[in-house]
Amino acid sequence: MNTVYAATFRTAHLQTTLESGAEFERKRAMARSESSPIKIILGSSSMARKEILAEMGYEFTVVTAEIDEKSIRKDKPEDLVMALAEAKAEAIRSRLQSAGQLNPTTLLITADTVVVYKGSIREKPSSKEEAREFIKGYSGSHAEVVGSVLISNLKTGIRKGGWDRAEVYFHDIPDEVIDNLIEEGITFNVAGGLMLEHPLTLPFVEAVVCFPPSLSLSLSLSVHTMVMRIWQLPPILLLYASIGIL
Repeated sequence: MNTVYAATFRTAHLQTTLESGAEFERKRAMARSESSPIKIILGSSSMARKEILAEMGYEFTVVTAEIDEKSIRKDKPEDLVMALAEAKAEAIRSRLQSAGQLNPTTLLITADTVVVYKGSIREKPSSKEEAREFIKGYSGSHAEVVGSVLISNLKTGIRKGGWDRAEVYFHDIPDEVIDNLIEEGITFNVAGGLMLEHPLTLPFVEAVVCFPPSLSLSLSLSVHTMVMRIWQLPPILLLYASIGIL
């Protein structure tokens, strides 16, 4: 654990941190974005990622990548999330180019997340039975969340990105809560069937142990809404110079 920041955040103290961090970043982003000609495309339909960018004050459009994620396999979770983010970026760039919509002043953001439980990589559950197995496994236990983010400059073709991880510890999750999560259907839309910030899930999150980001280029889209807000990572505009737009 010597590579891990000594930072264990208990849910009883999360709300103030989340709100103050989000408000600060939103105001700073709005001030910077008013004069910026840069357009942003979010290559994800994730509600969590859309919420983060919106709260930070950015205007953006959503374009999803129609790729077969199951055809892309890697042994290591960090390699898998980076490969999937790359594949999504390339699919969206090619589609925009074919349609004559490749705006040279556009930043494209793609990302991916997986959950690792007892050494096994978990993506979105494919059935109610699998979703139940996933969530019951987390009950009274812990899992690792690994996420990537990739920023593509559609003018230069330069891409910068990285991956982050966090360990999440859970209290016992009642069967009734698991049933409600499955019936709601939200578990089928998120990696590992795990949405930390969901009102039904959050009360059973005991602690989140944050690892240091692997790259300073990481955005608030990387692992999960709650984890990223805790880290209070810098807004996207801070990356422009390193990507080659400014």
